[in-house]
Amino acid sequence: MKVILLQDVKALGKKGDLVEVNAGYARNYILPKKLGVEATNKNVNDLKLQKAHQDKVAAEQLAAAKDLAAELSDKSIEVKMKVGEGGKTFGAISTKEIAAAAKDQLGYELDKKKISVDEAIKSLGVHNVKIKLHPKVTATLKVKVTEK
Repeated sequence: MKVILLQDVKALGKKGDLVEVNAGYARNYILPKKLGVEATNKNVNDLKLQKAHQDKVAAEQLAAAKDLAAELSDKSIEVKMKVGEGGKTFGAISTKEIAAAAKDQLGYELDKKKISVDEAIKSLGVHNVKIKLHPKVTATLKVKVTEK
């Protein structure tokens, strides 16, 4: 019996897969637990439409992420840091501060967990910060650190 999985089933397949299983296994386990539906013509067509829609949405998200990456590469933000005598800095700039500065200065809502700093920002000057916007798109934002 052919079944379309509605959820991931261990050792059988992932959500949306069309799999062949024994009729008893389908009737007694998969169908009652709502893990899948029988692969009728209507259900197979619905699955194709859902996959086409998901592909379209994924392509739109990728295009939006590429556009945002292009915008961010031209821009920079300024973050102020406390500095003592002789130009010695106190602490480091965190990703939370970078995300807050991007929201205030540029109006972009960036997730602090997706901002990666190669080395801790502990000095004045311009630093490049990588932002993961999409699994396939990474943007670079310039962070200018100035004295408070």
